[in-house]
Amino acid sequence: MSSRLNESRAQRIVWLLEELGLEYEVVVFYRDPDTRFAPPELAEIHALGKSPVVTLTFPPATPDGKEKKTVLAESGFIAQYLTEHFGRDTHLAPPRYLAGQEGTAGGETEEGMRYQYFLHYAEGSLHPQMMTAFLLGLLKSQKIPLFFRPITSIVADKLTSNYLLPNIISHLSWLESQLETSSGGGTYLTGEHLTAADILISFSLQMARKRVAHLDVSKEKGKVADAYPRVWEYLDRLESEAGYKRAEEKVAAVEKNGVKSGLESRVQ
Repeated sequence: MSSRLNESRAQRIVWLLEELGLEYEVVVFYRDPDTRFAPPELAEIHALGKSPVVTLTFPPATPDGKEKKTVLAESGFIAQYLTEHFGRDTHLAPPRYLAGQEGTAGGETEEGMRYQYFLHYAEGSLHPQMMTAFLLGLLKSQKIPLFFRPITSIVADKLTSNYLLPNIISHLSWLESQLETSSGGGTYLTGEHLTAADILISFSLQMARKRVAHLDVSKEKGKVADAYPRVWEYLDRLESEAGYKRAEEKVAAVEKNGVKSGLESRVQ
């Protein structure tokens, strides 16, 4: 079972499950419309009450005949666990070591090093910048009482220009250069094939396109939307992936039916 919070980045895990070809069920939990917090039911699956959460169900392996359930949380850990156990014969996790160098420090492949790095970078470095953009946007939104909004908007604009924008420029410039030097000619971040790291980074780039694309980088480069062509072409490529489209359709169908639900993956 994959537990997904609506309007969250949990859809990436659904996409990963599609790529892995695992049997799964999507359960969607709905945010409180006022606080935007997850409902308390999500904490019944994992104590922190955060999404995504994946519950793996394994066939009985003991004399009592009971199924074993393993609960996974944190997107990076979920992706790492799923690819290590179910994606070894796929392109989703490139070979980590050169032949004959297994387990040797310095014996890693370039694709493997990139993969490990971006698997952690997506959540640890890039996504916090997108959450900052989201929160600064709230300071200028109708969530703020009209009387205070001019003041909070000034604060948000100052924080955007002095803190957020320099970080956005740094990260997108870095990603632009990484796509330029990728062994796949810029197709994906690690090489020629889609990996779990590409899947994880997709949501943050979607947030960037939505929340910071209008910001000015410089007079020469123009706006964020124009200054990083490789990044936006890469995002378009990710969104055209068949697995991405299948995941979108499945989640949309579940949400349309009003199912209040996580992801359950049943291992046969």
